[in-house]
Amino acid sequence: MNKSSASFQPLHFAHKHPEEMVDQSARFYDQMRTRRTVRHFSQRPIPMEVVENALRAAGTAPSGANRQPWHFVVITEPDLKAQIRTAAEREEQAFYGGRAPDEWLDALAPLGTDEHKPFLEEAPCLIAIFLKRYGTDRDGARQKNYYAMESVGIATGLLIASLHLSGLATLTHTPSPMQFLHALLERPEEERPYLLLVVGYPQDDAQVPQISRRAMEEFTQFR
Repeated sequence: MNKSSASFQPLHFAHKHPEEMVDQSARFYDQMRTRRTVRHFSQRPIPMEVVENALRAAGTAPSGANRQPWHFVVITEPDLKAQIRTAAEREEQAFYGGRAPDEWLDALAPLGTDEHKPFLEEAPCLIAIFLKRYGTDRDGARQKNYYAMESVGIATGLLIASLHLSGLATLTHTPSPMQFLHALLERPEEERPYLLLVVGYPQDDAQVPQISRRAMEEFTQFR
């Protein structure tokens, strides 16, 4: 589509006073700095409207050529969660049992992870995120999705932030390979599993690894 055939509309942008901008950015950072990956989830039900609103927020992400190459499958059915756990642990047993190089296992050791993934059943909600490699136009012809990996990554980040700010804990789980998700969730061939997001309340006695974050000065340049 060239510029002459594009359709445009006025931008509705809320301008803020610089002091308000600084205050809001600082408050956002203060909230996000408390986000931690959780592996011990309560089975307490969560408000699904929160999940729905977070998914709407994820859907606002920018994407290459506005193709919006993501698909989310929300899983709360116990039997399906059990099937996912069984399949994921099968892959993880192979990973920890020899597929992963020692260097990778050494890097994971301080986090205390292993092939056992009870959170896949304990958490009240799983969100399987799929990347759509291509779509179809109005005539049914295949339509390439551009920058799909980057676009889905941005949408996933918005989803995680929204859930955290709403009071829910998350875990990004990426068993390798993840094709079992494609089969169990009956997704079409143009989609491939991107990430499995575990969502819920943390257990009251949940613990997380003692880690530190790099200071901004270590990963940022101003020129």
